[in-house]
Amino acid sequence: MKKTVKHWLLIPLLSLSLSGCAFNSIFINYPSQIAPVKAQLNTNTPMKGVEDVASNISGADGLLYAQEAGRVAQISGDFEASKNYYQQAVAAYLEFDDKATLSVTDLGATASSLFINDNVIPYRGPGYERVMLHQYQALNYLFSGDGEGALVEVRRSNQLQSSEQARYQKSQKSVQAMANGTIDAEMNKLGKAAGTVTSSFLNAYSYYTTGLLHEILGEPNDAFIDYRKAAQITPDNPYLQQDLVRLATQLSMPQQEEFERRWGKPKIQKKGEGQVIVLLERGFVPEKKSITIPFTIHGNWQTASLATYTSNSGAVSKGKISGLGKTLTAAPIANIDALAITALKEDLPAALVRQAARVYAKSEMARSVESSSKKRHNETDFAAIAMQIFNVVTEQADRRSWLTLPKQAQIARTYLKNGRYSLKLDNSPSQEIEVKSGRTTLVWVIDTGNHTRFYSIII
Repeated sequence: MKKTVKHWLLIPLLSLSLSGCAFNSIFINYPSQIAPVKAQLNTNTPMKGVEDVASNISGADGLLYAQEAGRVAQISGDFEASKNYYQQAVAAYLEFDDKATLSVTDLGATASSLFINDNVIPYRGPGYERVMLHQYQALNYLFSGDGEGALVEVRRSNQLQSSEQARYQKSQKSVQAMANGTIDAEMNKLGKAAGTVTSSFLNAYSYYTTGLLHEILGEPNDAFIDYRKAAQITPDNPYLQQDLVRLATQLSMPQQEEFERRWGKPKIQKKGEGQVIVLLERGFVPEKKSITIPFTIHGNWQTASLATYTSNSGAVSKGKISGLGKTLTAAPIANIDALAITALKEDLPAALVRQAARVYAKSEMARSVESSSKKRHNETDFAAIAMQIFNVVTEQADRRSWLTLPKQAQIARTYLKNGRYSLKLDNSPSQEIEVKSGRTTLVWVIDTGNHTRFYSIII
C-alpha cells in the first residue's frame, strides 16, 4: 500500500514544482482570464480591470500582462500610465535578450513543460507583438508631447522588424525537419486564414506609423523610406499611394514620374488649410483555440494539444468618417489578426518539437507507474489511473497572446480649412477636433466594438 501512496504523491509534487510560474495559465486558458478586461473596454470605465492585469506583472508571464495593462491604459487615454506599463514590457524583452544561457529557473520551467504543458515556459511573445509595443510606445510619447521620445521608439520599431525576422529564420533551421503530414495540413489551414500575409514580422501599420511620425516631426526622407516599406506590404491603400506621390514630388525623387503615372498627381495643401490624419483601429485580435487529439501509447491514454486559429472570418468594415465637410472612407493598412495567425504558423514547427518530447515523457512516466503497480498482485491500480487522468488534465495548449490589440488598422488623410469640426465615425457620437493652418491634426480612433474613443493632437 505504501508504494501506491508514493505514486499518488507524484501529482502534487509535480504541481509544487510550478512555484514561480504563471499558475493560472497552466490550468486556466489565458483568453478566459483576459475576457473580463476586454469586456470592460466596451464600457465607460475601461481602467477598472487594469489593476487585476497589472498585479500579474511580477509573475512568469509578466511581459504579457505588462503589454495588456499598457494597452488598457492607452485605450483609456491614460498615456502616462500606459508608458510605464509598456516600459516594464520592454525591460522584460531586454532581459530575454541578455540571457546568453538558460538560468536555473528557465531550465526548471522547460523541464516542467515536458510533464505539464507549454504554459509553464515564461512568455516571451512573438516578434510582431514586440514591434507593436514600440509603435504604441511612440504614440504614447507623441500624445504626451514628447516628439523626441516618439522618434526613439519608432527607430526601435523599425530595427526590430528586421532583427526579429533574422532571429526567427535562425531558430527554424533546427526544427524544419520535424514537419509531417499533420503539421503541414495545419500550417496550410493557417496560411489560408492569414490571406496574403506571408510574414508576421513585416507590419505595414508599424511602418506607416513610423513614417508618419518621421514626416510630421520634420524628417521627410526617413518618412519616404518607411512609406515605401509599408506600400510593399499593402500596395493598394490609396492614402499611402498619395503619401508617396506627394513626398516624391516634395523631395524631387526619381520615382516621381512613375508614381504620378500610377496614382495621379499629388494633392497639395492649400493656403489656410491644415492636414487631418486619422488612425483607426477596430475590434480585437482573435484568440487562439485548442486542438486536442487523444491516442494511446503502450496501452496508456495520452493527449496532444496544440494552439490554432479558426477560419479568419468576419470582414472588418471600412470606417466612414463624417463631419469634415465631406465623408472620408478609411482604408485598411494592416490586418493584425493575420499577423497573429502567421506568427502561430511560424512557431508551429518548434511547438511540435516540444509536443513530441512531452508526449514521450508523459508516456514513459505512465509506464513507470504501471510497471511498479504490476508488482502488486490483485490491487486496483489507482496510481496508474491517476497518472493517466493527470496527463489528460494537464495537457493544455498554449493559448497566450496579446489579446487587447486591434483586429485591423485603417488610415485616412485630408486637408481642411482652419477651424473646428465635429468628427464622427459611422454612427458613433461625434468628437470635436481643431484644424490649424499649416499644422497637422492627428486623430487616433479606437473602436473596441461597442465603444469608440477619439484622441487628437495638433503638431
